[in-house]
Amino acid sequence: METTRRTTEPGYNAGVEEFRDEEYPMLKGSVYLDHAGTTPYPKSLMDRFARDMTCNLFGNPHSASASSQLSTSRIEDIRLRVLHFFNADPDEFDVVFAANATAGIKLVVDALRAGPDGFDYAYHQASHTSLVGVREEARNSLCLDDGQVEAWLAGSCPFGSDYGVARPALFAYPGQSNMDGRRFPLTWAQTIRQQGASGNKKVYTLLDAAALVCSSPLDLSCADTAPDFTVLSFYKIFGFPDLGALIVRRGAEDAFRHPRYFGGGTVDMVVCLKEQWHAPKTQFLHERLEHGTLPVHSIIALDSALDIHEQLFGSMRNVSAHTAFLHQRLYRGLKSLRHGNDKPVCTIYSPDPDQSDTGPVLAFNIRNGQDVWLSLAEIEKLATLKGFHIRTGGVCNPGGIASALGLEPWEMRKNFSSGFRCGTDNDIMAGKPTGIVRASLGAMSTISDVDSFVDFISEFYRDLSSQAPIPRQTLPPPNRPELVVHSIFIYPIKSCGAFQVPPGVSWEVRPEGLAWDREWCLIHQGTGRALSQKQYPRMALLRPQPDFDRGKLRVAYVGQALPHLPREIDIPLSKNPSLFHSFKSATLRSRSSRVCGEEILAQTYSVPEINDFFSGVLGVPCMLARFPPGGQGKSMRHSKAHLQKHQTQTAPPPIAMPGSFPSPPSPPDSDTERSATQRRILLSNESPILGITLPSLDALNAEIRGSSANSKTDISAAVFRANIVIGPAPDARTKMEPYAEDDWSSIRIGKHEFEMLGSCRRCHMVCINQETAEKSEEPFVTLSKTRRFDGKVFFGTHMGYISGKGQQQQQQFPTVKVGETVLPEWS
Repeated sequence: METTRRTTEPGYNAGVEEFRDEEYPMLKGSVYLDHAGTTPYPKSLMDRFARDMTCNLFGNPHSASASSQLSTSRIEDIRLRVLHFFNADPDEFDVVFAANATAGIKLVVDALRAGPDGFDYAYHQASHTSLVGVREEARNSLCLDDGQVEAWLAGSCPFGSDYGVARPALFAYPGQSNMDGRRFPLTWAQTIRQQGASGNKKVYTLLDAAALVCSSPLDLSCADTAPDFTVLSFYKIFGFPDLGALIVRRGAEDAFRHPRYFGGGTVDMVVCLKEQWHAPKTQFLHERLEHGTLPVHSIIALDSALDIHEQLFGSMRNVSAHTAFLHQRLYRGLKSLRHGNDKPVCTIYSPDPDQSDTGPVLAFNIRNGQDVWLSLAEIEKLATLKGFHIRTGGVCNPGGIASALGLEPWEMRKNFSSGFRCGTDNDIMAGKPTGIVRASLGAMSTISDVDSFVDFISEFYRDLSSQAPIPRQTLPPPNRPELVVHSIFIYPIKSCGAFQVPPGVSWEVRPEGLAWDREWCLIHQGTGRALSQKQYPRMALLRPQPDFDRGKLRVAYVGQALPHLPREIDIPLSKNPSLFHSFKSATLRSRSSRVCGEEILAQTYSVPEINDFFSGVLGVPCMLARFPPGGQGKSMRHSKAHLQKHQTQTAPPPIAMPGSFPSPPSPPDSDTERSATQRRILLSNESPILGITLPSLDALNAEIRGSSANSKTDISAAVFRANIVIGPAPDARTKMEPYAEDDWSSIRIGKHEFEMLGSCRRCHMVCINQETAEKSEEPFVTLSKTRRFDGKVFFGTHMGYISGKGQQQQQQFPTVKVGETVLPEWS
């Protein structure tokens, strides 16, 4: 792949390279490849809009005041500009402003549903979820593939004779698939409308143009061939404002005869007393469909957006040529990537831009050199750290995803039953991916963006080895290393700072983990979701410390002082806060919350002093919540940790080097189908106890020093937020090999035994410095090269106390202590 920047190629707008940093400062230092979701807005647009807002007063259009009349005239001028932007004749089309494309679809659906017989519905399988959902409002619905649409075009009505002829039908399809960029003929609208007329059935057509108009002109100059209804979102074209539109062909306005609801501004007269009567406005369709006060300022902003877009890019044809060039370069670059055994790195689902009409969207998945699919979540984690903005998953296109990935309905239902949900990390089910990686280019994309992304995929996901990995042989257990407990940490409040257990202190071990570990959490006041350092890094600067003499959990904030906030606050350790006079009002109330995707029932603190402290430090409205041991139903959680595929061998695994991927054994249908021991846990992610070893940490730091010129200091053990850190004994004669813990079946600490529950899967939270709350790329980037197995990144090991072993007194009160001997056992 050639990576030299070229700015003289036909179709490429070299000027984008020059102005992007100035116009799009939010993109500095990152690569934005998610234009199908939204478009970054230029700085000059916001400056223009700000001037308009500060120089003019815009009132409610439903008035005769000067400010109201200014709003009315500007809105009507902008409505006309929108039609001209799409080359639409105002005598043939009307524009209805809506919140977004989905809101425009809903206007059409509500109108057809209100008809005396409802409506029938057919939609193309590549439709966005917002089009698929229309089927729930129709009397009958069909999902059509290309062949079925072609048959309809040829005269074979898919509704057949079983459907009422008098009932109208709606056919909807995307102008461009938001999943893979494939474009569909705009001529479908005219042909299908004519086929319906010849069969005495009224057929309306709806074009979802939201993805298409991001990077391509839409020509509605011929009303006879245009769709009846076209929906789009302006923020996907210009980045701002958050506004959409429904463009209606005037020949199809009769579809809006039956809606009964009316809102403010849509009627000329309303009678309420003694009679129920109203007279709707009749001059323009948009007057009847734009209920209530319009989003005046958003529409005014659209005027600035049209000006700035033309100033920066000239026309949509220029944008189309520019993005087409970049799309071709991206497609060729990813397609050319090969592993050392000549197998392709990327499985691409988008059409070849050299051979078909397609938009600048590339959908693909990645396999390693042994044809194992890589986790979408892991790809996105690493891409985020490296500054790439992409989208992964189902991208709200269920039909397109199922078709591309070969997922049958029964497979998708089985995946759902096995725990798959949109947005979860469990994205490889039964040996198949459940979604895709999507890169979509826009007007401000550059050659540098494309080449950087191809280089990123090449650096982290190409296996340059030309041979399959040598099968691991059964080996005798290595010499037992001499190990001790180096340090012990607890994290009373989930995702906040650690409390280090002092040397010489015996700390209680409970079935659900170490005493007082992750018993509290902070939850968002609105959503109830538990807060995490990934979104709020400053949580690392909140340092809880149990004070057993006073019966308090002291929480100190060690960051920069904040006005009107104390440096620390006390929380009662007792589960009955009323026992403490200073917290008589600190009552606990049950509240449904979500932790690691699970719904739980936690007890939230209602005392203002507590919640205001945490909300002020983090800058987010939150509450402290407690999840005490025990309980039933939503008041109980269980460990999800299990042995990973790289741990199921009888011999210690070799350290995975950059570009290498060990060959896993035949997997079960999914990770979740490995049944874990039913161990109670509190608010930890997966297991009662998390451990790491210092030899493995030393090996990781050596890798970082060898591969990163920017690494000035070693990675601290604190970033891995382990409970127990294991290291070599003083004057140890037998050293532990790095990552030997992968093959331990159990360990004995002092006189107590712990079962090893599996390696710990990592996310980019390990890149947050626990002393400063600053983010960096390491150690996740190096772990992605050296500790990636089956597409997932691992470091550390999950553990659980084995009860029922040892002397009876020790069973009643098991403890661990710094300096105690650690004796591992191999599987």
